[in-house]
Amino acid sequence: MRQAVHQLKYRNLRALAPPLGQLLNDYLMTNPVPGEVLVPVPLHRKRLRERGYNQSGLLARELGKLTDLPVVDDCLIRQRFALPQARTATVEERQSNVTEAFICRDQRLRDKPVLLIDDVATSGASLDACASALKAAGAISVWGLVLAREI
Repeated sequence: MRQAVHQLKYRNLRALAPPLGQLLNDYLMTNPVPGEVLVPVPLHRKRLRERGYNQSGLLARELGKLTDLPVVDDCLIRQRFALPQARTATVEERQSNVTEAFICRDQRLRDKPVLLIDDVATSGASLDACASALKAAGAISVWGLVLAREI
């Protein structure tokens, strides 16, 4: 899984998104969680320009095809550029790195249960920061779904 995520994220191997999206779908089939909309964890616009795509967005779109859930990828935004979470050493650094980094630009997700999609969770700091922004914008619940948990 580590190699697949690395290839998707850093080697532009976007063809991995469909099978990885299927793995997310398989998990949801056996472990359902409430969600009416899929929201990928956003990249800052600078990182998006560098990479050319958001791997979490690719995963969310593939999962959306399989679940018929809409993907909203332009509401939650990363407003502050920071180091990649993978380059931080401690949980405290990870939390500080993403504090107030995300906001919702509008109220489209108000009163909706949101399923937040990301590739990897290490400390959960990015998911927590995104969930805080989504809840502040009125989401009634936020569940996180990731391909891998690195410990």
